[in-house]
Amino acid sequence: MNSTMKYKGFQARIEFSAEDEAFVGHIAGINDVVGFHAETVPDLKAAFEEAVDDYVETCAKVGKAPERPFSGNLMIRVDPAVHAGASIAAQLSGKTLNQWVEGVLRAAAGAQPA
Repeated sequence: MNSTMKYKGFQARIEFSAEDEAFVGHIAGINDVVGFHAETVPDLKAAFEEAVDDYVETCAKVGKAPERPFSGNLMIRVDPAVHAGASIAAQLSGKTLNQWVEGVLRAAAGAQPA
């Protein structure tokens, strides 16, 4: 079983370890490694929130801003034919390529419009 949790703008990937008989999670989208674990879902939620709060507090103590996942800038490389097809699809829909790609990514990620 894999799942995700959200708290204060941070997200975590959750897995179940049958070997440890525990839920294990890590904050996603940051370079720092922040993990947590618990045996029950309520304890897991509390452990995640504590991990986020500790991470933010530790960053403040060392004078570093907590990493926030993702800047909104995305640079990708695709096959030229895919690039051309996307560009044409964007033009036909009356959007810029950036607007069109954002819509496609938003739909694929299941995100709500900003």
